[in-house]
Amino acid sequence: MQTTSRFEATALHALISDLRWRIQMLDSDIAEEERNAGNADPGSPTYSMLALNLRSRRDNLRASIAMLQGREERAAELSHAA
Repeated sequence: MQTTSRFEATALHALISDLRWRIQMLDSDIAEEERNAGNADPGSPTYSMLALNLRSRRDNLRASIAMLQGREERAAELSHAA
């Protein structure tokens, strides 16, 4: 059972790392789209729809990371308790 927990912890860590990398890519894409559109104000009515969608995806990934980190912490607590 302990090996499964270690495997799960490693898998969670790898997933979180991958999601962070994807956030960095989205940040670059957002900045590029804002430069191309000439508008970096998300509150502006002329703000790029693509940039808004990319921001939404990035925010969802951040929420997923927060949830996975909580799961990772609980798994670490359980493995230390065992």
